[in-house]
Amino acid sequence: MTLHRDLLIDGKDTPAASGRTAEDLDPYTGEVFATVAAAGAKDVARAVAAADAAFPAWAELAPFERRRIFLTAADLLESRADRAAEIMARETGGTAPWAHFNVGLAAAILREAAAAITAPRGEVLSAQEAGALGLAVREPAGVVAAFAPWNAPVILGVRAVAAPLAAGNTVVLKPSEDAPLACGFFVADVLRDAGLPDGVLNVVTNARADAAEVAEALIADPRVRIVNFTGSTGVGRTIGELAARYLKPAVLELGGKNAIIVLDDADVDHAVDAATFGVFLNSGQICMSGDRILVHESLAEEFTAKFTAKVAALPCGDPADPATVVGPLVAAASARRVAALVKDAVDKGATVLTGGGEPDGAVHPATVLGGVTPDMDIHRAEAFGPVCVVATFADDDRAVALANATDHGLTCGIITENGTHGLKVARRIRTGIVHINDQSVADEPQAPFGGVKHSGYGRFGGRWGIEAFSDTRWITLATQHAHYPF
Repeated sequence: MTLHRDLLIDGKDTPAASGRTAEDLDPYTGEVFATVAAAGAKDVARAVAAADAAFPAWAELAPFERRRIFLTAADLLESRADRAAEIMARETGGTAPWAHFNVGLAAAILREAAAAITAPRGEVLSAQEAGALGLAVREPAGVVAAFAPWNAPVILGVRAVAAPLAAGNTVVLKPSEDAPLACGFFVADVLRDAGLPDGVLNVVTNARADAAEVAEALIADPRVRIVNFTGSTGVGRTIGELAARYLKPAVLELGGKNAIIVLDDADVDHAVDAATFGVFLNSGQICMSGDRILVHESLAEEFTAKFTAKVAALPCGDPADPATVVGPLVAAASARRVAALVKDAVDKGATVLTGGGEPDGAVHPATVLGGVTPDMDIHRAEAFGPVCVVATFADDDRAVALANATDHGLTCGIITENGTHGLKVARRIRTGIVHINDQSVADEPQAPFGGVKHSGYGRFGGRWGIEAFSDTRWITLATQHAHYPF
């Protein structure tokens, strides 16, 4: 039986004002997995009104009570891991290990947010006037508009709301059209069942054709004070422009064109294992995935032979099969897009080292390319699929130049057995994140996560997430009467 979910507004399941619905498709079978209410601008206004009305009480709720809700939600989330895996397999083609990883990290995000609620926040300032006390305090801003993507739906659905809620804001969440259940309603249900008050978190889903209208209605509403978006650079640019038009701060976590650098002092077998994981986890559909493997020329022959052999042996296909590593992409159209990138490269002279060919529905084979040049589309475009490029370099200067030769700046992995060497290279890489002696995919809830350049701005994680979703205020207290000139 097909599932159906209405909008979540003020704690109630609410049909769209128009009565319209949208289909949520299984990428592997092409069947309708669920339907969701298709909101319009009127529904957005209702959701924002509910969040705005709930804000004063939530902001004033005792910190230890807010913390209790987050800790309960983390436990509930872990208890529902199997259900998360079922939903992710049907909505996004995610494999069971990937789903369970989502649940584990999302629960850790909730616990870190719980800790942040009762952590010290603010500073005592030096004051110019005698007998005066100055304070810099952080306070919630109000309603946050949150946009959650489909590719790591439980992680990113939780991340979209955890820091804003922990800071004392209320949220209207617009989940991706490709995973409205996993990154929207599943997350909201966990928090609601943990005791989150009505109206504090509202979920608004929409038909794909209405996405731009719904997004602008949400960002433009004067009661929305901060915008929080994770997704592609193209859409993020539009979201950022809208936020700027309405003079609202935004946290944008966007795409990447990430490099994994294998230095001349690397352990080749470790490098092969790390690169395979960093490129092909979740079929390459992670903003941190390694699109480019840069290998020192002294190791290139050995690395390439071992890497392509390992990639060629990766099981592809049905996400329900426990052996599957490379499952379907989120849609058949995504697989065709990746195939077009590969074909363009091959037509212009690149070599397929393994994989390639036409996709089978939404499944694209794990693919490695060599001989890619700047005139090929894949040289610039984020692959966001199970494909990578292998290139070589002669020295550190060339490795750094190649890694930085992109408009993006999210993350980088540097494989080396010499930490000092790795740190010297890492300091020259223009990304928000670098992992030394590891690949490019990693996320920890207490760390500052985010990119530079076209990979966005703002940070999630730890105190940086709280700072991103709160306002700093200057408050003074005079302990004696001041003297005025008139």
